[in-house]
Amino acid sequence: MLDTFPVLRRVGIAATIGVAGVLFAGCTTTTPKSSATSTEKRDSMNSAANATLTKLYEASPQSKELVARAKGVLVFPDVLSGSFIVGAEHGKGVLRVGGANAGYYSTTAGSIGFQAGAQSKAMVLLFMTDDALNKFRNSSGWTVGADATVAVVNIGANGRIDTNTAQQPIVGFVMNNGGLMAGVSLAGTKISKLDW
Repeated sequence: MLDTFPVLRRVGIAATIGVAGVLFAGCTTTTPKSSATSTEKRDSMNSAANATLTKLYEASPQSKELVARAKGVLVFPDVLSGSFIVGAEHGKGVLRVGGANAGYYSTTAGSIGFQAGAQSKAMVLLFMTDDALNKFRNSSGWTVGADATVAVVNIGANGRIDTNTAQQPIVGFVMNNGGLMAGVSLAGTKISKLDW
């Protein structure tokens, strides 16, 4: 009788590698946007970040007060994720300190498990203390869960932000086309500075 476990394992590994290749094929395709100048990339990112904040304020009017109090606001307008057994997320964003742009960043995350599909979401991270912001800015690579905890906002039945969450050093909002997403974990999300 043949031992089918090694055969199934090889087939599973080959399928995973093949699917990952398809998922990341779009990342290597040259498009008109990929040849944009640094100024054009920054301008596009800033416009998208403004639109994301506007959408956040519409979804949760109380968030505007939190953003105003934050020492730093990191906006990722478009985090794309795709998965089929192996999942991956990637997006670019801008950090604003005192209302001014203070740097551009990329975010990546991965997962393994039974999942399929693709989606886009926006993430907004609020650094509520100088200490939290300084640790983030001084890191060479920052990972949620390893370097700091991000309290993802929950909106109560009354439409208000949970007060305990709002008092944390780093507060996060995650939105999709349907509005604010609840029960989302950002653990394992890696954020790195871009040289734009």
